[in-house]
Amino acid sequence: MAITPNVPRPGLDLEYPMSLGVYDKYEQAQQVVDYLSDHDFAVQNMAIVGTELRSVERVTGRLTRQKAALASTISGAWMGLFIGFAFALFGKGNQVGFVITVVVFGAVFGLIWSQIGFAALTRGGTRDFSSVTQVVATKYEVLVEHRLADRARELLMSMPGGAPQSF
Repeated sequence: MAITPNVPRPGLDLEYPMSLGVYDKYEQAQQVVDYLSDHDFAVQNMAIVGTELRSVERVTGRLTRQKAALASTISGAWMGLFIGFAFALFGKGNQVGFVITVVVFGAVFGLIWSQIGFAALTRGGTRDFSSVTQVVATKYEVLVEHRLADRARELLMSMPGGAPQSF
């Protein structure tokens, strides 16, 4: 059975959506929906859609061999502790010794694996920093089903201070 990419997702798709406005900040779009909700509008027929997406990579620091080793050693030890406890629950004999051994093996494995990965990633100094990447929207469009668009616009005309400015 083939999966088609345009299969509707219940709860996310609107029937013939119409735009109520495009806003620079999410809070502005949220304010519009909140106002309509406060006035008993059927907000389940609305969506806030982030548009004009961009990828933002926030550099968090320099990645050194020592930092990679420490982080991976700790991660490996935690994984070893989890596996050790899981097996110790059902094992017989020296469970404490088994848990300690698995924690040590996990830490050593994490250390070795981090150094292999560090050498592969930073060959030639091309990636010796750590970062966090996020996709963010630069505009937010408020959509409503076509059959409710006129009522939504009518309610927004009476919004105190007016509806947030849209583009």
